[in-house]
Amino acid sequence: MSMRHSCGVTRSVGRAAAVVVAAALMSSCSSHDPAQAKEWQRDYCTKLGSWQDAAHATATIGANADTGDGPSVRSPEFDNTESAGHAVIAASKRLDQAGLEHGGTHILDDTVDAVGGDVGAEGRAVSYCDSSGFETLVSWAG
Repeated sequence: MSMRHSCGVTRSVGRAAAVVVAAALMSSCSSHDPAQAKEWQRDYCTKLGSWQDAAHATATIGANADTGDGPSVRSPEFDNTESAGHAVIAASKRLDQAGLEHGGTHILDDTVDAVGGDVGAEGRAVSYCDSSGFETLVSWAG
């Protein structure tokens, strides 16, 4: 095989690889399937509502807890809140990667901040669900 022929094959393979990578990147950046997009939004809002329920239950239990001097023990409610927080953040990553933010929202940032205790970010996440048509799945934060 001549050097000239092998360079042509290498360039062709390189171009084909670049096309495949570009296609993969473009397909992961936006959702062209409206039904799939709505399913991801519903999933996010369901998980946001579950996290809110767990977080509010944990806060209520913490406020009512005995303030004794005994050792601090993580409650099952805390574990549920932590698990629900991870789940809603994962769902927000899917929305972010699919380009399903709207109205200038930053759903991933808002969700991470909400799980971290930012009430304003929680309100923005709830507003996202409201504008997506899934307002009944979340509690109003404010």
